[in-house]
Amino acid sequence: MTPAIASGGSLLRIDALTKSFGGFVALDNVSVEIRRGERFGLIGPNGSGKTTLVNCISGVLRPNRGAMLFDDEDITPLPPNVRARRGIARSFQLPRPFRSMTVLENLMVALDFAARRNVLEQASHRRDAAMSILARMGLAAKAHDPTATLTQVELRKMELARAMATGPKLLISDEAMAGLSASEVDEVLDLLMSLAGEDIAVIMIEHIMAAVMRFSERVMCLDAGRIIALGTPAEVMANGRVQEAYLGS
Repeated sequence: MTPAIASGGSLLRIDALTKSFGGFVALDNVSVEIRRGERFGLIGPNGSGKTTLVNCISGVLRPNRGAMLFDDEDITPLPPNVRARRGIARSFQLPRPFRSMTVLENLMVALDFAARRNVLEQASHRRDAAMSILARMGLAAKAHDPTATLTQVELRKMELARAMATGPKLLISDEAMAGLSASEVDEVLDLLMSLAGEDIAVIMIEHIMAAVMRFSERVMCLDAGRIIALGTPAEVMANGRVQEAYLGS
């Protein structure tokens, strides 16, 4: 049974979220609010509960207890596709494009999905919107290329482009910079910063600490399914429990 949650000024409110797998508690009474347009960093050692949390937010997993309010609506019982239409998008560390399609065609699939929630009703507008998104991601010249020809950083940018094509209010960026060079990390980071500047809230999950600290207005650290720190990047990195979680006692 989910608890009652009241409407507020935040975009996403997570209230006492708990998720167990058998006897293992992956999330233990997690409560946090994400503001509209906020740049929010989510960190924690391996097995801390980060992926479980974003899977609960996106609807891949259902919590055992707790509730989630998104844009003043209780989304706790909603499946992933409905949450996506409400404005929750997610990009993945390992892009999975439609290999038989071009870059533009991949993006059109996402825009067709968005059209079903009346973001872009006319097909003629969707192609223009797709090219505009690709231009913003630096991929306009690759629009008619097969996705198999893209470099790793281009694949990450296309993954972000597909997420943006759905017209999100909240974007969950799941290790979009893993395995990239320093200059490529800067490229992706600048793109994410620009999205947040357009009133799109971004939750960044990332192991590259320098990127998280540069990007985030607030950072939350999980360990063993619990919040051990929440605050500005400087406050969180100075927290002794965070240092212990990463470096050991």
